[in-house]
Amino acid sequence: MVLMRWVTFDCFGTLVDWRHGIATSAELVAPGHGERLLDAYIPHEQAVQEESPGMRYHEVMAESLRRACAQEGVELRPDDAGILAATLPYWPVFPEVGAELGRLRAAGWRLALLTNCDRDLIAGTRRRLPVTFDAVITSEDVGAYKPDHAHFTTFRDTFEPERWVHVAQSYVHDLVPAHRLGLRRVWINRMGLRPADPSVPQDVLPDLRDLADLL
Repeated sequence: MVLMRWVTFDCFGTLVDWRHGIATSAELVAPGHGERLLDAYIPHEQAVQEESPGMRYHEVMAESLRRACAQEGVELRPDDAGILAATLPYWPVFPEVGAELGRLRAAGWRLALLTNCDRDLIAGTRRRLPVTFDAVITSEDVGAYKPDHAHFTTFRDTFEPERWVHVAQSYVHDLVPAHRLGLRRVWINRMGLRPADPSVPQDVLPDLRDLADLL
């Protein structure tokens, strides 16, 4: 009997270069301020998601960018607030992702995305991912944003995985809830951060290379 083996991934930051996407997109509407707005944007996005868990990700990004610009004293035209949603389907995939996902697929793993994103936005991103995913759970599907457990419990109840590993870059949004739920977890620590609690990540890699060998 073949085990139902699944690897679930966060998408943005793990497979797709989220920081590059935000900074370069902000640069289009606020030249010279992209990197500064990226740093301001990140905490605002988490705050907006916590305040309004039912808000579509399109509007989460727009509101977070508005707040980041207000904080940094950067002028943002009203119709420019949607720049992140407009460019998101074109944000680059990290270079090692295709080969490593292919190795996992060849080894018999099923692949899924658990993403804080809308269905239409992730559909655009999936066109750039070089390997087909067997399942996608979005924030639009579950009416919540990670670190809420809804993505994880919906996936568990729908697919009943016999073996399940969660792989993600975000310590707060993914590693912490996966730890609380007792899942096997791998931290893709692209920025070389130190965890607040060393027991939360089980395995740590600097990128996706060698993930198939680890599993």
